[in-house]
Amino acid sequence: MTSERECYVYIVLPGTTEFVTAGRFHVAPTPDGEAVGEFVYGRRYLERNDAVELDPVELRLRRGPYQTARLEGFFGVIRDAMPDFWGRRIIDINAGPAQLEEFDYLMRGPDDRAGALGFGLNVQPPAPQRKFNRVFDLERLQVAADAVINDRLDIAGFAAAQVEALMRLGTSMGGARPKTVVEHAQDLWLAKFTRQDDRWNFPRVEHGLLKLAAACSLTVADSKITTVGGRDVLLVRRFDRDRTESGFRRHRLVSALTLLQIDEGPGARAGWSYILLADEVRRLSAQPATDLRELFARMCFNAAVSNLDDHPRNHAIIAKQRDWRLSPAYDLTPAPLIAKDRRDLAMTCGKFGRYANRENLLSEHGRFLLSETEAATLLDGIVETVGSQWRFEMRRAGVSEADCETIAGTFLYDGFFYQT
Repeated sequence: MTSERECYVYIVLPGTTEFVTAGRFHVAPTPDGEAVGEFVYGRRYLERNDAVELDPVELRLRRGPYQTARLEGFFGVIRDAMPDFWGRRIIDINAGPAQLEEFDYLMRGPDDRAGALGFGLNVQPPAPQRKFNRVFDLERLQVAADAVINDRLDIAGFAAAQVEALMRLGTSMGGARPKTVVEHAQDLWLAKFTRQDDRWNFPRVEHGLLKLAAACSLTVADSKITTVGGRDVLLVRRFDRDRTESGFRRHRLVSALTLLQIDEGPGARAGWSYILLADEVRRLSAQPATDLRELFARMCFNAAVSNLDDHPRNHAIIAKQRDWRLSPAYDLTPAPLIAKDRRDLAMTCGKFGRYANRENLLSEHGRFLLSETEAATLLDGIVETVGSQWRFEMRRAGVSEADCETIAGTFLYDGFFYQT
């Protein structure tokens, strides 16, 4: 049962590093127990010449309240800024037996959440966080992550509050893998750790996939590998942050879940669609032709490498100034244990649903502002590059030969790929 709660919503405006108060968010139950959320922009905020919308779908700039009964009363852009599965697990550890509501997770999320938003109980916003873990802390952070995964904080000698202080920092779009944010080389990086039950070296394989995507001319997040205590850690540079002398600029970020106005639950998966996402990108992007070509190429790349975890939370648009653009690609993961006679992406990719073969991927080329010839040339080029370079990029990323053999089935299915 949702209780009545309220907070202020802060935002870091383009080109600045300090929060300003944008409005007020309120959530309360109706008499029948349904949660309804309400957001209203502040009058003073709307009077600012530099005011920007929180998101371009549900909360565009205007006077008066917005209301929603979706997502337990939480607007999509607010949901995007909330802790992900890993972040919630860390918060739960420190909360102990307390029963937390969605609003509690919102308020207990880190200051350095994804995008440009912040939340608090005071009308005056706090100063943004300036202190972060460093790369030399990674070995201790890996130990803390292991303790959380194994539910054995006592072995590691950590108290719950210590674990939360160490591990709760991170974006809200990073999934379930153990991670935190570290400061390194004047930038902020998402550090993604190994798990002791990993079937292959996840940090190096993801790093290799990001480099392979770049070889296919996709725009991807910067990444690097570091090794601490004999274990590899993947560092992915946060593209929603830019460092300045006065602090970090924070850029607005909105997931495809929010653009499509859908949920993550099984019942909402009919709305998970590259085709519908292309329509939204075409409507919102400052450079739709460029971004739609990029989105089509990512869809083809995900099919070519069997990235079947390409759900809407792993796609986003970003606004570094006022205009919105497709964000760099992130969270690329192969799925080798799949049927050899059919492979489906997580999102609809053509007229025949999620079926990841050539005919289906090309079937809605016009929605991406591409001719059939342009789309076919782009798709075939990606398939050729993946087939000829995947092993080279993996080995260059430090993936072992044994791990390459484990994931080889991800890439080697040209015969299937061209089936109709």
